[in-house]
Amino acid sequence: MLSPSKFTERLPRIPFSVGSLSFWCPNRSGNLNFLQDRRRFGCGLWGHMTQNSKQCDMGYITKAGVILPASEDHVEEAISAIKDEKVIAVPTDTLYGFACDACSAQAVKRIYDIKGRQQTSPLAISVADVSDISRFAILDHLPPGLLDCLLPGPVTVVLSRGNSSDLEKSLNPGLDSIGVRVPDSNFIQAIARGCRSALALTSANLSGQPSSVSTTDFQNLWEHCAYVFDGGLLPAGRAGSTVVDLTKPGTYKILRPGSARDATVAILEKFHLEEAS
Repeated sequence: MLSPSKFTERLPRIPFSVGSLSFWCPNRSGNLNFLQDRRRFGCGLWGHMTQNSKQCDMGYITKAGVILPASEDHVEEAISAIKDEKVIAVPTDTLYGFACDACSAQAVKRIYDIKGRQQTSPLAISVADVSDISRFAILDHLPPGLLDCLLPGPVTVVLSRGNSSDLEKSLNPGLDSIGVRVPDSNFIQAIARGCRSALALTSANLSGQPSSVSTTDFQNLWEHCAYVFDGGLLPAGRAGSTVVDLTKPGTYKILRPGSARDATVAILEKFHLEEAS
């Protein structure tokens, strides 16, 4: 694995500037297909999303931190940073997010500090595969196959943590539930799989500010991240994931419509769940 500095040294450079910052870009174009190579949403209800826009495959170092392309070539850098209890910025299938080890109180506190967010506001977690969710939340009351139809995808499922959860008590103290994501993103799934843990995940922006669909949207926060992984302009818009409460047997409650409400409700109703009043 090349270090960021060696990576930058071996590529032909084309200088360009944005504002007061100077960057370079390799003399070739890339695309986001590795990140969104196949939009798989269960039960055939989701359909496929494609991303045809192309971007520069960036890899540069600024005073604000290390910027790398969100590609499989740089998964190891991300995993190393997470294990070192640092915060990274990553593209998901909806928005850019800040991620860290959900089982590190120090890293979680750093995310709150970066966002200027009160620690009473809960963070969601991201895991690599649907099969990992049982380590962190109670699933016994859910119809078999439901989560496989909802995930991976732009959905956050809120579940009870239970006493056997692997999550640290310091994450969302006082709450007996946890929001769980499995983003439809090969990159972030590979990071979570390599860390063998859950990632604390929240939108990459100051608390109360608009969500980020490109790295430049949160450029003022780059300096607080060990790495910023650039996946280009994300096509899903700023609505974020659909958040659904599945803590009670046989019912669901949409907590945030997000970008996939209708498709989510269609799946829930197919499994005979009723909307809670």
